[in-house]
Amino acid sequence: MDKGLQDKLRENADPTANEKPISGRMAVSGVFVLLCVAVVVAIVGIVPRMQAKKTLAAETRSLAAPDVLVDVPQAGASVQEVALPGNIYAYTDAPIYSRTDGYLEKWYFDLGAHVRKGQLLATISTPEIDQQLLQARADLATAQANAKIAAVTANRYQDLIKDDAVSKQETDNFTSQAVSTNSAVNSAQANVQRLENLQSFEKIYAPFDGIVTARNVDVGQLITAGSGSGAGSQLFHMAAVQTLRVYVAVPQAYGDVAKPGTTAELTFNEYPGKTFPAKVVRTSGYIDPASRTLLVEVDYDNRAGVLTPGAYTQVHFRLKSAVPTRTIPTSALMFRSEGLRVATVVKAADGSEVAKLIPIIAGEDDGKIIQVVSGLDAQSQVIQNPPDSIVDNEAVHVVQPQGAR
Repeated sequence: MDKGLQDKLRENADPTANEKPISGRMAVSGVFVLLCVAVVVAIVGIVPRMQAKKTLAAETRSLAAPDVLVDVPQAGASVQEVALPGNIYAYTDAPIYSRTDGYLEKWYFDLGAHVRKGQLLATISTPEIDQQLLQARADLATAQANAKIAAVTANRYQDLIKDDAVSKQETDNFTSQAVSTNSAVNSAQANVQRLENLQSFEKIYAPFDGIVTARNVDVGQLITAGSGSGAGSQLFHMAAVQTLRVYVAVPQAYGDVAKPGTTAELTFNEYPGKTFPAKVVRTSGYIDPASRTLLVEVDYDNRAGVLTPGAYTQVHFRLKSAVPTRTIPTSALMFRSEGLRVATVVKAADGSEVAKLIPIIAGEDDGKIIQVVSGLDAQSQVIQNPPDSIVDNEAVHVVQPQGAR
């Protein structure tokens, strides 16, 4: 057999015959290579996962930040219009009562009549007063006669005592009698004057220019002297309507600017598009602690007779603002337990955008726009409709209306 063929058969029969033993250095090198491969495999598998986790966390935080729309406050008007409800009253309003008892003889003006001061409204028949007056005048005449004779007698005794024709005692008696009768005359005259005054009250006169707003008596009705707090009943009611008083409760915030001389306008639903000029004439000078309002009187010249007392009106004031103001939508307000707040967007230290809750002092509110007296400036980024859960330093995402998520 060929020697080369025999060697090949021998190698096939014992495959380890030609292997050399592995040294220790080669073993350590192999293990190191295996560890390097394992580390590389670990890095290749773990690092992308960590990067993905970090990216997911950042995206989650970004998506968790609420989308907000912001805008800057608008400058408030230096002159603002305030509309407040008011009640119209007559400038002078008075019930007319009788000062004497009797029967209504005649009345001259009915409901709605325009009368002038001093015009006769009604006459009352007072037969008892008339008789008492006659009696009082007769008593006065008797007293005057007694006084006259007493004076004559006293003067006579004064002449006789000079000649010692009468005693001093008798002279003093007649002198005292003359003084007493003079006092009786004065008393009788006062009684006559009293009854004449009562008799003069038979005629009821208008106390001022105005209209008769009520007539509560008729001819033949028994009239009792008195007032509303007594037994007497009201005969007429009069109101002076040439000038009308309008009383308005002005909120405390406008109390300093609603001063006498301030102009106002009255509007009515029954006169659409028409205004009636008026003017503030006085205030109560006192803030009602229950309503925190100041009572203001506005007068209107009603000589044309267009308006009537007792009506309801809207009083429009054009008030100058005492301090510069800003206006924001009412949707931006946040009502918290610590007070009224507005959410704004500011830059954090790391450059991110966060929310900042700012306390404000509110002024006029028309339901859509509210006036901010203090707390905001022209550069404030006000969140227009903040979430109820928003807190200080919370991350937010400012978007434009078309970019909201």
